[in-house]
Amino acid sequence: MTDTVLVLNSGSSSLKYQLLVPDTATSLAHGIVERIGEETSVATLQSGAREIRREGRIADHEAALRVAFDLFAEAGQDLNDMGLVAVGHRVVHGGEDLYRPTIVDDALIAKLRELAPLAPLHNPAAVLGIEVACRVLPDLPHVAVFDTAFFHNLPAAAATYAIDRDLASRWQIRRYGFHGTSHQYVSQHAAQFLGAPIESLNQIVLHLGNGASASAIAGGRPVDTSMGLTPMEGLVMGTRSGDVDPGVLVYLWRTANMDVEAIETMLNRHSGMYGLGGEIDFRVLHRRIESGDEAAQLAYDVYIHRLRKYIGAYLAILGHTDVVTFTAGVGENDARVRRDALSGLAPLGIEIDEHLNDSPARGARRISADKSPTTVLVIPTNEELAIAQACLTVV
Repeated sequence: MTDTVLVLNSGSSSLKYQLLVPDTATSLAHGIVERIGEETSVATLQSGAREIRREGRIADHEAALRVAFDLFAEAGQDLNDMGLVAVGHRVVHGGEDLYRPTIVDDALIAKLRELAPLAPLHNPAAVLGIEVACRVLPDLPHVAVFDTAFFHNLPAAAATYAIDRDLASRWQIRRYGFHGTSHQYVSQHAAQFLGAPIESLNQIVLHLGNGASASAIAGGRPVDTSMGLTPMEGLVMGTRSGDVDPGVLVYLWRTANMDVEAIETMLNRHSGMYGLGGEIDFRVLHRRIESGDEAAQLAYDVYIHRLRKYIGAYLAILGHTDVVTFTAGVGENDARVRRDALSGLAPLGIEIDEHLNDSPARGARRISADKSPTTVLVIPTNEELAIAQACLTVV
């Protein structure tokens, strides 16, 4: 029987899941349980052309996982008969020490709890999901795969904040980077698409989703990335601010009487595109811009300005760039964002083909003009597949 891996991504009130065949890069089914613990929860599973949906209160993550199993069975995929060899867990923050796919045990869970202050919105939910899955599937190896792993060996100049050295060392303050699974997967597939050794390429990868990050990759190794100690640094995101003068936080605390929790909530949940324009869906944002909405236009302009700023910075860091790749929800699907991010860069060797960029195609594709020295690609990311493949390296 073909080996399969169940990949889980636990949020505070959600559980994403996918059943994959790593060796053939095949997804057998995927789904999500949302609004866990609320009065009306929603669970969905997509298996081929069939979608199964169930509504009703789902009390906790253990109940959510059992509902997911029920949906698999309803789709004719009893997990006991599907050749499961491992359960993979996406963990956002691995700190300084956790950067390889790691078999879950009590010591690992304890370490992840210690790291919670570095990723308070993500790691506690991951620990909860791991503990639940270990109870429900006790006879399978569980593997943690870390979002920060790809950026573990960032050059010191890129990883280091210019703050008191002893303070930074004591509290493990450095630039960790995130979305690493996606950046690694996409950069590898860009090299495959071009038929070139990854060691020969300088790449910029732009992961543009509700969370957004950029990376500069030389010869397959990251040399810089936009996210830092937490996933808040860098590009403008759906609800996160990205780069902000740290003096703003002191000002809000001192002058607006906002406490730490209020400031953190503002930066994480009420900033970015939502904070500026009241909307995180770019399709809606574009319609509002076309109707003359000035707030939506400003939000978009700030988003594009920050994105171009990082592209320019990474062009300088790399010296020359062979390929720029867009990925994730916005990067893969929004032609206007891609066009505006790269417009006017022909003197720097980057020029897109408008017809290719506007194509409704959804697979891996080139969108640069034939005369562009730098190739521009769109590569759909697949973090779940990368996690599943990482699991097979340790089980």
